[in-house]
Amino acid sequence: MNQTTDTGSPKSLSMTGKAGLAFKKWRGGIIAAVILIGIAWFLFAPSPVAVELTKVLQGPMQVSINNQGQIRAHDKYIVAAPVAAELERIALRDGDSVKKGQILAVLHQLPLDARQQQEALARLDSASALLQEAGARVQQTHTEMQLARRERLRIEGLVRRGFVSSQAMDKASAAEKSSSDEWRAAQSRQQAAAADVRNASSALIAFRNSGQSDKKQLKLVSPADGYALKVHETSARTVAAGTPLVTIGDTGKYEIVIDVLSTDAVSIQPQDAVLIDGWGGAATLRARVRLVEPQAFTKISALGVEEQRVNVIADPVDALGPLGDGYRIEARIIIWSAPDVVKVPGSSLFRVGDAWHVFVVRNGRAREREVRTGQRNQDETQILSGLKRDEIIIRYPGNQISDGVRVTSAAP
Repeated sequence: MNQTTDTGSPKSLSMTGKAGLAFKKWRGGIIAAVILIGIAWFLFAPSPVAVELTKVLQGPMQVSINNQGQIRAHDKYIVAAPVAAELERIALRDGDSVKKGQILAVLHQLPLDARQQQEALARLDSASALLQEAGARVQQTHTEMQLARRERLRIEGLVRRGFVSSQAMDKASAAEKSSSDEWRAAQSRQQAAAADVRNASSALIAFRNSGQSDKKQLKLVSPADGYALKVHETSARTVAAGTPLVTIGDTGKYEIVIDVLSTDAVSIQPQDAVLIDGWGGAATLRARVRLVEPQAFTKISALGVEEQRVNVIADPVDALGPLGDGYRIEARIIIWSAPDVVKVPGSSLFRVGDAWHVFVVRNGRAREREVRTGQRNQDETQILSGLKRDEIIIRYPGNQISDGVRVTSAAP
């Protein structure tokens, strides 16, 4: 006997309607709960931390040692009285230009005794020895200049054949120029030594004529073209032997003197580039390190601390224009540079043990990441690994930043 179920009965329809009504009630409750949770989260969840963001950059970078320096004449000549004499008034004034052989001062020698004669002879011997030394220095620097020239020609051939980089050519050219400058400076010192010999010889001539009624005048002349940096004696008076009368500066060649901490000096090498700012003009002038002096000296800092400092001597590459002896400048000695590195602001890094970390921002959250660093200067740090170009990082991470914290950009 077959039985059939009557699903269309009034009782079945009533049960289906009740189930649908219950489902609608549950669905409405779930939606309301979700809305309430969202409102509660919006009201009570912590706000994103406002931070300054920056990009990881890729480009050139330099590391420099910065300090004040000054311009000074490479060669200075002090013209002094060779004997005790009556000095005529000197018409020359500080800053006046002078020519080689121009009369600077006129002396009338006082009578000499035997002791003064011996002193004059000793000064002549000393001046002659210095002249001989200066001549040997001229020969030595000339040999070094020729060697540097041959080395530059050899490097030039290797560069053309592609065996060495163009940087080696730059260094060889700079070494040749430096040796050429040293040769010319040695020639100037030889001229000054020859002038000292003439001055010492004139004292003996004056001694031989001291017993004669018609005494010859002693005329002191300029050993080189330049300017009178300092006129020590202007009035007519009696001066002792060795009294400085005029200091002459050869303005055809200047050098730059920068004193740095001895701990920084060990990082500086000859031929390092120097950039000159803060001299009064808009352009940045170039120079190159010639010498790091081997002896340090003690200097008291502005805070009253004793510091061991070392003079770094640089030769100008660009013309110094209106700059003269004693002018102040701001110098940056480049001890490392690279044309293309990944770099970040130094303020974005922080220490975790012995490692450096940064916060990288992804999907609105800060993610802590360890990085490996290289060179650094006062503004930037080289990144060797751990970051890629154009990634977004937090520039000044504070104590409220931790891994996973929500962040938002704040105006710098």
